[in-house]
Amino acid sequence: MTILKLYGSKLSTCTRRVGTLLHELKIPFELIEISIAKGETQTPEHLEKQPFGQIPYIDDNGFILYESRAIYRYIAAKHPESGFIPAEPKANALFEPAAVAEGANFDSSASKAGFEKCFGMTPDQTRVDTELAALEKKLDAYEVILSKHRYVGGATLTLADLFHLPDMMTRRPNVARWYQELISRPSWLAVVDGLKPTETY
Repeated sequence: MTILKLYGSKLSTCTRRVGTLLHELKIPFELIEISIAKGETQTPEHLEKQPFGQIPYIDDNGFILYESRAIYRYIAAKHPESGFIPAEPKANALFEPAAVAEGANFDSSASKAGFEKCFGMTPDQTRVDTELAALEKKLDAYEVILSKHRYVGGATLTLADLFHLPDMMTRRPNVARWYQELISRPSWLAVVDGLKPTETY
C-alpha cells in the first residue's frame, strides 16, 4: 500500500489543517518537512509541484495537489461516508456559504495575524492588532450563525468547521462553545503541538 505523502511544515497552519483531516479520517500519512526559512519552498523541485512556492501539497500515489482547502475537499470526496461534504441538497446548501465565508471573512484576517507569530519571527504588533480587530468584527456574524446551529454549516460537523482551525479567539459565547468543541477533538489534539506522521492506525 502506498502511503499518502504530505509536504509541509509541522508547525504551519495549513499543513496542520490537512493533518487534522487525515487524523479525523484515520488516513496514514508521511510528513516530508519543507523549511520556509531555508528557502526550500522556492527550489525548482518544489515549484514544479507547488507553483506558488507555498505549503502544503500532497502526493497521493503520484497525484499531486496543492492548496489546503482543495486538498481537504479531495480527501473528503474520497471518503463520502464521513459526511464532511454533505450530499443532501439542503445540507450542502448550508455547507457551501459557510465554507466560502471562512475564506472571505475569517482567514483573510486570522492567517495574517497568525503568520506574524509563526516561524520564529518578531511580530509586527500593530499589524497583529489591526487584523485581530477586523476579525473580531467578523465574529459578530459567526455569533449569529452559531446561535442558530451547532456548527457553521448546520447541525453536523463539516469541512467548513475544520477549515477554521487552528486560529480563533473570542469572547462570544456561541463562537467560544463551537471553537472549544473543535479544538477538543482528538484530530486537533494530535497536531496542535506540531504535526507528526502517522503511518498506521
